[in-house]
Amino acid sequence: MPINQLETNLQAITTTIAHLEKEGCGDEELLTNLRLERNRLLKDLNLK
Repeated sequence: MPINQLETNLQAITTTIAHLEKEGCGDEELLTNLRLERNRLLKDLNLK
């Protein structure tokens, strides 16, 4: 996958997580899955 697509996905997931946390999302499983995906993307981009 191109780097730009990874960066776009990372930005979208990070924004979604922030929005859900701000709105008080009660679905911890969803937030956990999004955080795991964000961490995977960070690792793929060698940022974590």
